[in-house]
This record gives sequence, structure tokens and C-alpha cells, in this order.
Amino acid sequence: MADDQSSLPTIDPPVRGGGGATPVKTPASRGAAVRAWVGRHRWVVPTLVVGVVIALPLRGVFRAPGPPMEEGFMLVFPERLLAGDIPNRDYLHLYGPGSIWTIAGFFKVFGVSLWTERVVGFLQLVGLIAAMTAIGYRWGRYLAVVCGTVTAVIIIPPIGVTALAWVGGIALALWAVVVATRALDEGQRRERGLTIAGLLAGAALLFRPDLILCLGLALGALFIWALDGTGRRRLALGAGIGVSPYLVHLALAGPGNVVRGMVLEPVFELRAGRRLPFPPPHDEYTSFLNRAFAFRRFPWPLPAAEQPMQIFLFFWTLVAVLVVLVVIAVWAKRAGSEHGWRLVALSLLAVGLLPQAMQRADTAHLSWVSCVAFGLLPVYLAEAARLRGTRVVVTRMAVLAPLVLMLLFPHFTYRWYADYVGQSVDYDRHFYSVDHRGRSFYYGRHDVGVAAELMFADIERHTEPGDRLIVGPGDLSVTPYSESYLYFMLPQLEPGTHYIEMDPGVANADDSGLADELREADVVILSTMYDNWHEPNTSMEPGSDEPNQVLDELYCLYDSYGDNSAAIGPDRPIFELYLRCDQGEGNT
Repeated sequence: MADDQSSLPTIDPPVRGGGGATPVKTPASRGAAVRAWVGRHRWVVPTLVVGVVIALPLRGVFRAPGPPMEEGFMLVFPERLLAGDIPNRDYLHLYGPGSIWTIAGFFKVFGVSLWTERVVGFLQLVGLIAAMTAIGYRWGRYLAVVCGTVTAVIIIPPIGVTALAWVGGIALALWAVVVATRALDEGQRRERGLTIAGLLAGAALLFRPDLILCLGLALGALFIWALDGTGRRRLALGAGIGVSPYLVHLALAGPGNVVRGMVLEPVFELRAGRRLPFPPPHDEYTSFLNRAFAFRRFPWPLPAAEQPMQIFLFFWTLVAVLVVLVVIAVWAKRAGSEHGWRLVALSLLAVGLLPQAMQRADTAHLSWVSCVAFGLLPVYLAEAARLRGTRVVVTRMAVLAPLVLMLLFPHFTYRWYADYVGQSVDYDRHFYSVDHRGRSFYYGRHDVGVAAELMFADIERHTEPGDRLIVGPGDLSVTPYSESYLYFMLPQLEPGTHYIEMDPGVANADDSGLADELREADVVILSTMYDNWHEPNTSMEPGSDEPNQVLDELYCLYDSYGDNSAAIGPDRPIFELYLRCDQGEGNT
């Protein structure tokens, strides 16, 4: 297909005014020249509009608190890689090494900082939203704007600009399908495009190996039914080259460590402690972090269901949208649409993401999946309208369906997005910076930042560079979450544990080795921030008590910092600092 807009030629208004420049450059002629230039470069308008949608909350999300464990380890892991530590061998990492390698490269060039990591996260967001905008552009500028806007409003709130591997992986996976289906179009450089698509798919798997399901469905359908022998070889060649860096990772980390860290631990050991009820209930929260989010009460002018009900509606609306995508894709393919294979591949990609929402139906995972499904919905509705011969004005209204559907769960889309827009102009901003040694981390509670900085001052007085630090929860036999960012804030100390990220059933397992690591460490920080963790899974089931016993035997409480009594119970501090008993007397 030579013309990107040919499948729905009347969805955008015709361009008038011609393309030639007039000899006399009057204001009217200059305006005509601008209109002509925009007419020749039709991608400019959707790019600018979607760019504004991304930019409006940008200052707010860059200064918003990140998830203390997830953003914490995305700061620590790349820095440890630059220091010579290898994922899976030297520290727990449940996904592919691609995201760590990427951030480490940026750290090497631009320096280790929260801002550098968040720039990577921002680029990943832009890559994802741009891919969806490009998909919409195949049906015209109007659809490009709608698809990009829907995706941005869904994915920005729960992710912000934290450089999580999922966003980068999904962006690469989407572009892989975009390029592969474009290579099917008449007049395109087919072989080169399929090679590039394979490379992008392989890169996506370097970020998240679990994307093999959605990529296997989407590209597998093309591989089996849409490509000839040459095309299959090209796609397979690109994918093979794309995933080949795994050979380097296997050599550095060791095959046994890689299998344990990327397969056994996330699939078999961790799952029972992270899974949430499926489908989500309509009358109660099941996610601890969603429950914590509910305390932020910013205004919403329209009627809305209670937040647990919104999560329930979010999930089932997602399922319904996926069904619609598949039905329209099959219809278009059988009707001989020039977009048939494109729609089939993209719908299979979206369906392949659903297990993420099924295993843990909280708002973050629902957004991770629905940003693709809802972002695709406008073009599927547009294609259905074209096949039915629906009038343009009706089509333009119909493709706004995802924006209407999001009114069923506005607190996790519109309202959260609007909150970040408000924070960008300093409206109702209640987040605070924890600062130490020229490093910063944004946190949602001012008292936590104050307590942390007081603790950092004592650590500076009583430790030496190179001392080994372990950060854990208040009870080391229960490990639902951890304050991983503290390792980033104390760069002079070496992480003394494999479990920079602490997960239930893994860090507290009988054979985890955490007790032995405590025997070798020099300083321990315990945080009570998540001691009231509660989810309907095994996350709070006690594991080995040996780490607590070692702590009692070898360490003395130096001091406590902050007051967490309101959340945990009477006389509970936010942090406790333990030093080895032979390092000096404590304050308590």
C-alpha cells in the first residue's frame, strides 16, 4: 500500500490550497505555504497533538514519587552492573537484562542519577505512545491522535517515568509488529523490513522474556500463514540476532543462575505470593499498593463508582475490548481488507498480554495491558465502519469509544492523569525529595524523608566506604516488599545481599542464603513501611526465621528514626539502624 491513508480516505478532511509557493510572500501566501507544507507532512499535526498530551503531565511525573522497590532496583541494578556485578549471578533480577544494560549505558554517559533513569523511562513511554500513534496513522491523522491520546492517558499515570522493563519491552514489541505488517504491504522493502521486525522482537525479549507469548501469537501467525519462505527466513534471522545477547548473559551469569533467576523464581517460587484473585472483586481492594493509593483524594467532578468497583469494571471492560478486537480482525481478514493481517497480528499481540492482568489484576497491570488494547480499539472500529460503509461523521464519533469507556474507571485514568497535570503547575503537590550525597529520590511522605536523612547522617559517622549493607522489612521472615532505593542513596556502601529486591517465597525461603549474608554484612536497615502489607495470597506467610536470629546474635540496635505508629502500631519507628555489636555502642 503506497498511501498510508488509503484504507479510510474520508476520515480526514481533504487538503486544499495546493503545494506551490507564490512569488510574492504576503502574509496570506505565507499562510498558504505553511498549510501546504503541513499538507505534505501530514504526520506533523498528530505528532504535535499527542506530544502536548504527553507534555502536560510531564513536569508532575518527573517529580512524582516512584515505587520504592521497583524504581529503587532500576537505579541500583545498572550501577551494580557498571561496578562488575551481574544480574542473576550477583543479585536477584526476575526479567531480562536488556533494561539494565540500557540504563547502565545511559549512566555511563550521563552519570548515575534519578534524572538519568527517568529520562530512559520517558523515552520508553514515548516509544510506546509513538508506536500506537503510528498504528492509528495508517487510518489517518484523526485516528493517530485518538490512538496516541488514549494510550498516553492510560499508561502515564501508573508508570510515570520509572524505567520499568515492561514499558520498554512493550514499545519494542509493538514496533516489531508495526514494521512486520508494513513489510507485507505492496511496494515496501519486504526482506529488510522483516529482518528489522525480528530484531525489534528479539530486543523486546531481552527486556521481558515473558513477552514471548504475545510476540509468538502475533508474529507466529504472520510467520505461518502470511509469509513465504524468504520472509520467514528473514524474520527468524532478525529475531535470532535480536536475542543473541542472551548468550553473553548466559556466559557471564552462568546458565544455572539465569534459569533460576528468570524462570524458577518468578514462575514457581514467587507467584503464590504475588497473585491476586481472578477476577477482581467489586467490593474490596486486593492490592496493597492500590489500597495505599486510595488515600490520595484529588477531586473528580463527575459521578463515579467506588474504586474497587472501578477496578472490577476496568478488568471486564478490558476483556470485552479484546473480544471486539479479535472479532473485527477476523471479519476484516475474511472480507479481504488490505489491513487484514495487520489487524490480526495486533489483536493477537493484545490478547497475548492478558495473562499479566489475570495473574495480578491491580491497576498497574491492568494499565500495562489495556494501554495496548484500548489504544488499538479506535482503528478497529474505524475499519469496521469502513467495511459497513458507515458515514464519516458517525465513524468519527464511534472511534472515541475508548475515551467514553474510561469514564467507567476515571480514578485510574483521567483523574490520575489530571492530577499529574495539576502537579506540573504545583497544584496540590505533596511529594518530597530524600537527599543524600548529591542523590535524590522522591517519596510520598515528608516524615519518611526526614527520618531517612537523619539515619544517613548516623550511617556516615559509623561506617566506612565498602562496608556491606542489607535493607529489609521490620521482620526478616516476611518479605513482601523492600525499600531498595536506600542502596542507591548510600553509594559508598556495598549491597550485602543477593536480595536487593525482596519478594515473598524467595528472599525468606529456607535456602535463600539471607542468614549467611547477614553474618558477613556490617550494617542493617529495617523499614516498617510495609509491615502492614495485606493481600489475599501468601505474601505475609512467615518463612525462615534464621535471619532474625542472626540479627539478634550479631547486631545491636543503634537508633530508631521517625514514627510509623499510625500505620503499624504504637511505638513503631519508620527505620531501625543496626550495627554489628563490635562496632560501638548504640543509642538505644
